[in-house]
Amino acid sequence: MSHADSPRAARAVPTVSIPATRYELTCGATLLVHRRPGAPVAAIDAHVRGGPSLDPEGLEGLAYLTGALADQGTRRHDEERLAELLEPHGGDLQGESTGISGSIVAGEWETLGDLVCELLTEPTYPAAAVRRQKERMLRRLANEEADPRRRGSLAFRRMIYGDHWLGRPAYGSSASVAAVEPRHLRAHHRKNWVASRGVIGFCGDAEPEEVRRFFERRLARWRRGAPLEPRSTRFPSPRAALKVVPARRKQVHVFLGHLGIRRGDPDYARLVVMDHVLGQGPGFTDRISRRLRDELGLAYSVSAGISSSAGISPGTFTAYIGTSPEHVVTAVEHFLAELRRIRDELVPEEELRMAKDYLSGSFSMGFERATRRASYLVTTEVHGLPEDSLERLPREFEAVTAEELREAARAHLFPDRCCVTAAGPVDAAALRRALGAAGGCRR
Repeated sequence: MSHADSPRAARAVPTVSIPATRYELTCGATLLVHRRPGAPVAAIDAHVRGGPSLDPEGLEGLAYLTGALADQGTRRHDEERLAELLEPHGGDLQGESTGISGSIVAGEWETLGDLVCELLTEPTYPAAAVRRQKERMLRRLANEEADPRRRGSLAFRRMIYGDHWLGRPAYGSSASVAAVEPRHLRAHHRKNWVASRGVIGFCGDAEPEEVRRFFERRLARWRRGAPLEPRSTRFPSPRAALKVVPARRKQVHVFLGHLGIRRGDPDYARLVVMDHVLGQGPGFTDRISRRLRDELGLAYSVSAGISSSAGISPGTFTAYIGTSPEHVVTAVEHFLAELRRIRDELVPEEELRMAKDYLSGSFSMGFERATRRASYLVTTEVHGLPEDSLERLPREFEAVTAEELREAARAHLFPDRCCVTAAGPVDAAALRRALGAAGGCRR
């Protein structure tokens, strides 16, 4: 018996249904159409599998730039003309490492679809436009690379993922982005943006068959290409470790955690509820916010969670705090204490009820926007989730018991095997001693 079907799930909770018609296009791409009668906005999310996992060493950020710069010109339209076609209809387009997405007033969905298909199949990456956008990107990266929080975050990911592509910066570094040339973008696009890796989600007031015929025509010449090959999922063994990133600032940014879960993990719903009890509740109601922020006054910004980063590959459990140098050891000690408490003790019913009520009340509201619905269609396909997963999830939240939450915490939280990164003016010796006393950090 599933959580959703058990007697504990009898309490009525709001649910969301996004029914979709699924098509396999002749070119090899998958199309998912959700008709939403009367909707004022239409949205398209065109996903291409691969993303940053395909970045060559030394050209990190190539996948991101391939998507982000696709709108700089196509065989038929330059950047200005693309904007002119969208602007009168309130349309927008954006690219990223895994494809193109956008929205527009409902009656103009074909205009949006035309441009999405152009960017998928015909970007030209003109040298002048690429150079201009790279300069902006490099200025942004230079600022980020001087930011201790950003440096600490990257160091934390490297500790968890090692040499795996997930341990590299998805947007690249100043050195890798500077090395990217238009020829690299064109080659990456030609090789990897192919129909056999494509998943297109559509949400709008249009007949599914009409949408299918449209994309069949527009993508008839999209090269099928080779399906994405499986990528390595080998990561360093979990271990307690410390990395200090020196920086002359008044604040220290602390990241604590370990390898997390995939989105398809059977405990996903339980861990979402756990996160809202532990470190992601609304309005600083969660345990870590109450303890470290309100009671101890260590910081304003503090959080912890495992579910939000879950993807096709494992995400991370990450606890974060920005605090003053004299409070770093105290913050880390209390992070670990709260991890142990949620593993060892049953969450009181009132506290559990608060987390579940918030999730039940807020979950459906997140799917009002057409862009979110189109994105969810893609997520369902890419992650191989059941068709009714969106309807089931709120009921699964509601069905979580204190015992199940504790079981999930014990299965997925490892306070004795946490990596810790501290970026800023840190007393490394004192922090190492505290970690050693709490869990045996050796490095």
